[in-house]
Amino acid sequence: MTTETPRWFTSSYSGNGGQCVEVAANLVASHSTVPVRDSKNPHGPTLALAPDAWAAFVGGVQQGALTP
Repeated sequence: MTTETPRWFTSSYSGNGGQCVEVAANLVASHSTVPVRDSKNPHGPTLALAPDAWAAFVGGVQQGALTP
């Protein structure tokens, strides 16, 4: 069993508007999960996404499908 800890990062595309998420992509291979959390609340809850769900989300953002 692996006890690897998440290595959190915020996208370089994130502005300083306070609406950022942090992602720990280093756990995909060992845990088959992509943890995501609110960058303003690093000790708050974490959402664990399947890698394909995260890829679909990122793809939607890149295509502009998820803009308000």
